[in-house]
Amino acid sequence: MNDFAQWLAGTQLSLAIQIHLWIIPTVQSIHIVCIGIVLASVFMIALRVFGWSGRDQTLQQTTRRFCPWLWAALVVLLVTGALMVIGEPVRELMSLSFWLKMSLILIGIVIAIPFQLALSRNGRNWEDDLMNRWTTKSLAILTLLVWCSIVVLGRLIAYDHVWGNWSLRPIV
Repeated sequence: MNDFAQWLAGTQLSLAIQIHLWIIPTVQSIHIVCIGIVLASVFMIALRVFGWSGRDQTLQQTTRRFCPWLWAALVVLLVTGALMVIGEPVRELMSLSFWLKMSLILIGIVIAIPFQLALSRNGRNWEDDLMNRWTTKSLAILTLLVWCSIVVLGRLIAYDHVWGNWSLRPIV
């Protein structure tokens, strides 16, 4: 991984991002706004599952309202995240926090896709039966925990020394 990170750091795109000091803060700002959009969308859907918000709408209406924002923000997060990795590949790719974050993002997406597909197929059943099950509410809690952990791990990338020897060490 170190060889790949070193190679990536020497590419023209990486060097251009590193040289222009305004690019990383701009990309990070866009990334942070999109994190807020994802979290707000996930929270609103979870709050609807618990019946704490949006009771005037069905869960299907709530997801139709927030899922387009969620998926669009995830696409922008993918692009901005890739730019940050290209701009600082050794810092990112050698970080345990980064790899844990990527794993949780995959888990979050794996949870979201079947949830959204099941809801689109069985919208009435969700309102009548499935919303009252403890498994549905547990899934909502798990989803919230996953996305909050993603945010924490994203922040820890800058402080990856907290993991000690667990992070990869660049070979100098």
